[in-house]
Amino acid sequence: MKNRPEIRDEEILLIGLCRLTFSDEMKYKIVALAAVIKEWNYFTRLSTEHGVAALVYHNIKKLGLTEIIPEECLEILHSSYLLNISRNAFHIAGTEEILGLLNKAGIKTVLLKGLALELTAYGNQGLRQMTDVDILVSRNDYPRVRKILIKNGYDSHPLKSGFHKPIMAWTGKHLPTLKKNGLSIDIHLELFQGGKNSLTEKMLSTASEIKFGSEKAMVPAPQIFFLFLVRHLCNHEFNDESQLRLYTDLVVLLEKQWEEIVNYDLLSLVNEAGMSKILAWKLELLRDLWGFSFPDWLNEFISKWYNPVTINNFIFFLKSPKNNKPSHPGMIYRKTISEIPGLHRKVLFILGDLFPSVRFMKERYSVKSTLKVFLYYPLRFGKLLRLVSK
Repeated sequence: MKNRPEIRDEEILLIGLCRLTFSDEMKYKIVALAAVIKEWNYFTRLSTEHGVAALVYHNIKKLGLTEIIPEECLEILHSSYLLNISRNAFHIAGTEEILGLLNKAGIKTVLLKGLALELTAYGNQGLRQMTDVDILVSRNDYPRVRKILIKNGYDSHPLKSGFHKPIMAWTGKHLPTLKKNGLSIDIHLELFQGGKNSLTEKMLSTASEIKFGSEKAMVPAPQIFFLFLVRHLCNHEFNDESQLRLYTDLVVLLEKQWEEIVNYDLLSLVNEAGMSKILAWKLELLRDLWGFSFPDWLNEFISKWYNPVTINNFIFFLKSPKNNKPSHPGMIYRKTISEIPGLHRKVLFILGDLFPSVRFMKERYSVKSTLKVFLYYPLRFGKLLRLVSK
């Protein structure tokens, strides 16, 4: 990543189509660029890998580019768009059932990530790809939430280890996934780990109500939602994966709710979250690659945290969004542990990693014999090396 790789025309076009609104100048540039594209198969594959194929197809039709693109590539994008509409309808129907159960119990539930974005910023047009449903509830409500959903037919993914049971609400980004009829739901309790910040509580308290079929749902306030999405994106990149879909979320939010996001409160919130650097790095990319014109005070903030590696990292992930070999597994492991509050919880987390359940070990090492699986437990002590490795 040290030497800046060249950005191909196909990649520039893909970035240009990852938005919802286009000025006349943008339209002219995109049409002119599309006319010289040669590797449409590469463009189509990259659209799919970045999770933006549905949006790309929508914008290709919107800008009148359908005659330029080879028929087979256009059909792939069209099929992705139709599949996305169907998948999103499935998620919306499943979420309505969940909200019915939780609303009846008086539990405040805030929609997150893809579903919240699809219903608000993306306009519920089937443009935002999602693979599961993410919700935020208060830490006090989570035992009831799990109990209600499990009672109503949702199966929980097993915990890795019995050591993790008493710290279930304090480990990982969300509780063990719940599933029913193909629908996966992830329950989040803490979105801004570390320190004593109260941004997760603010997200719960400032969420606004929207109509969701026959039920009510809550969605986050734009500014704090924007910060969460920046953090979520950076977590993915820390794990050596990134998609334009996650950058597009930021772009679309800014397009739709600029005034609610770009104001002086933004710097106060980001300071409380302890994420000034990562916000500045992402704003730099949004400014330089998507053309957002930020006020002087925000450009000064970006310059303060300037990092020349930022664009190189973006280009690397642009070409290779997933399946990259972890470049720093030790740092990832230590970061996970550092975000678990309390020494006793950290110890239980490590013990659970060293001594997982037999069921986990069978799945992890593809072993059927219970007796044979015990031969693999010594391999788990490699986790200890990650505490000291780079």
